Formats: sequence, structure tokens, C-alpha cells
Amino acid sequence: MNDGIDRLIRGVERGVVWLAGLGAVIVLVQMVWITYGVFVRYGLGKPDRMVTEATALLLFPVAFAGLAFALREDAFPKVTMLTDQLRPGARRFFDILNHLLMLGVGGFFAYAGVSATIRSFNSGVASEILHWPRYMFWAPGAVALVLFTLYTALRLIRLIMRPAPTGDL
Repeated sequence: MNDGIDRLIRGVERGVVWLAGLGAVIVLVQMVWITYGVFVRYGLGKPDRMVTEATALLLFPVAFAGLAFALREDAFPKVTMLTDQLRPGARRFFDILNHLLMLGVGGFFAYAGVSATIRSFNSGVASEILHWPRYMFWAPGAVALVLFTLYTALRLIRLIMRPAPTGDL
């Protein structure tokens, strides 16, 4: 069973890396677009109204694109001063609790993101200046949140299935 979970985790991790790469591309697009907006506003004296709205709308997908990648790389900030003093079994308990909390929060935000994507798709709402459908901005963030939740659940299952350290807890 462990091999199946590990294989599934490796498959999901490929998607995690690709999604983080997509987030990096969005950041590059924002960087170029904001630079263009600053040049047009102050260099040419003709502000481009699209720059502000586009970069604001792109903040949602880019905010969550690297979330699962940060979990993969164990890059979330942690305060381990107390847990480092615990026995391995107790440390494992807190790791499971931490993953449960991440799963709960990720599941809540994934639900909210998917719900917002579906509502904006059904309503046909477009951005005020760009006239791009709003669901195009909600969908990548919703996908990132669903992927984060799935990845967290798989890592939690692997953590629970791993035998506890001997002689502790």
C-alpha cells in the first residue's frame, strides 16, 4: 500500500512543480506589465488603466500557485523550539496535527475558490476594464488550492501509515 501512495504522491508532485512554474511565469508577466505601466505613466505621461486591474486580478492565482510546492520543499515557516525537545513519537503526533490543520484550511479555501470560479463562470461577469471573464482569474487559484489540499491529504495518509518510532508515545 505504501508503494501506491508514494507513486501517487510522486505523480501529484509533478503537477505541483508545473503549477509552481506557472506561478513563476505569472510573476514574470506581472513584472513586465508593471514595468511597462510605470514607463507609460511617467515616461510618456499617458497612464494605462489596464495595468492596475490586470496585476490586481493576477494576484489571486499567483498567491496560491506555489502553496503545494512550499509544502513539498518544507518551506513553510515553523517554530520548532518546543517540538524539537519532544520524543520522536510526540513529534510525529504534532506533524499529523499540523497536516490535519493544513488540510482543513486548504479544504476550506479550495471550496471557496472552486465556488467563486463556478459562480463567476455562471454569471458571465467580466473585469471592468479588460473585459476578460473573471473565471479565468479564479480558476488557476482554485486549481492550485485543490492541488494543495489533495497533496496535503496524500502526505497525511503517508504520515499516518508510517510506523511510529519505537519506544515512544
